[in-house]
Amino acid sequence: MIAVGLMSGTSFDGIDAALVRIVPDGERYDVALERFATVPYSGELQHAIARAVAPHAATAPQLAALHVALGEAFGDAARAIAGDRRIDYVASHGQTIFHDGASHLSWQLGDAFALRERAEATVIYDFRAADCAAGGQGAPLVPYVDALLFGADEPRVALNLGGIANLTWIPPGAHPGDVVAFDTGPANMLLDLFIAQRTNGTLRYDPEGRHARRGSVDRALLHEMLEDPYFALDPPKSTGRERFGPGFLSQHGRIERLSIEDGAATLAALSVESIARAVRRLAPRGTLVIVSGGGARNPTLVEGLRRALPDHMLVTSDACGIDPDAKEAVAFAVLGYETLRGRPAGLPRVTGARRPAILGAIAPYRLQELLARVEEERAMGSR
Repeated sequence: MIAVGLMSGTSFDGIDAALVRIVPDGERYDVALERFATVPYSGELQHAIARAVAPHAATAPQLAALHVALGEAFGDAARAIAGDRRIDYVASHGQTIFHDGASHLSWQLGDAFALRERAEATVIYDFRAADCAAGGQGAPLVPYVDALLFGADEPRVALNLGGIANLTWIPPGAHPGDVVAFDTGPANMLLDLFIAQRTNGTLRYDPEGRHARRGSVDRALLHEMLEDPYFALDPPKSTGRERFGPGFLSQHGRIERLSIEDGAATLAALSVESIARAVRRLAPRGTLVIVSGGGARNPTLVEGLRRALPDHMLVTSDACGIDPDAKEAVAFAVLGYETLRGRPAGLPRVTGARRPAILGAIAPYRLQELLARVEEERAMGSR
């Protein structure tokens, strides 16, 4: 099966598009990444998304127009990454504009039918709604795939450093339902926001962690930020821009008195310490920690985690054959396959749902042919 997985994260800088070959292998999959690219959003689209998320409030016409524009952008990204390859389906996470896991509310925009028109393939979308309807937080969803991709005979932690950091604790020989996973708090989000504010948008992130590396951590402010109640919550838990966005920086006004270097260093330390505490809580010494996401390319964050976790082994997911930038897009391609097979991929132990839910809705394109191929591959993979 040839699929395109699409992911756009909380930094809303662009669309991660992965062209993936997926072959069933018993209960697991043989997954190969054939192509990957991040397609930047246009400045106009970034501005429209920024108007739609907290603390702003877009109008209904603005949200409707944004929904269609995002669907078209996702469709163009799918078509571009596919090139001349025929694709069987597209799995699109969409662009989150609101998430409140505790209230079972999560909303992603990106019109699947506008996407389908451009991709000319079945589209699987709206992955979080089914888990929320079953009483879950709708996040995180990638831990299901973490268990399939990274499970082994020894314990492992899969750590994704996106705007928000999330980790998956994978016991030895675990099935997806055995994992423990949750959002630990910010990874890149606060640092990106702070850099954008201080540079008036000239920079949207801290390239290679250079500002943070040159700065000194304000220990009093770091301690104050670590007192946020979210960090002490037991899982299931998930979070987003609503908690760790502009409002969080405003709550801790002391950061405005710091230089750009010291502010960046302090926010990087917040990410490192909150993540390290979560890892130490779950994973015994010697556990392999597999790092993915945009933060895996930030040496300051990765080196900080290595110092904070001297008894653990940190590697990027390249070491396991998965491009760190592509992992979440690949994961949604796999989740889309589970939708087509009618297999529940929601994990109640992770999200708090009452039952495992089949995730995703389907915008069909030659669906009967596609489902016949799915059944044929399933039969071959079970031999």
